Amino acid sequence: MRIGELAQRTGVSPRSLRYYEDQGLLTSSRSEAGQRHYSETAVQRVSLIRQLFDAGMTSRVIATVLPCVDIPGDLGVAEETFTAMMRERDRIDADIAHLIETRDALDVLIGANSRHRAELSMAPEPTVEST
Repeated sequence: MRIGELAQRTGVSPRSLRYYEDQGLLTSSRSEAGQRHYSETAVQRVSLIRQLFDAGMTSRVIATVLPCVDIPGDLGVAEETFTAMMRERDRIDADIAHLIETRDALDVLIGANSRHRAELSMAPEPTVEST
């Protein structure tokens, strides 16, 4: 199938499909005119790549995980994939911890602003003197 059909069937833009190829995540053959042609299995491959991106993985990490799919019976590859996924999970946990700290710092500022607004609402209105 050509890139347009793969894009339509997977909901992924042709630009993203070309990017996946550039990153070594997806392969195609080329016609004499240079058009990309994908096998039927590319549909499942693109779906898996999207799941991995949705899980927060970068294309570099995805490239280390995909061999587990390509060589499913290799224990060494399975171990490397497990290690890569655990490393990504640890990175995401660290990102979450940082976001919680950032949210907590913002909560302090919101509290200070709330107190300031309350003080302003209790203050008497300034009077304007006529001349």
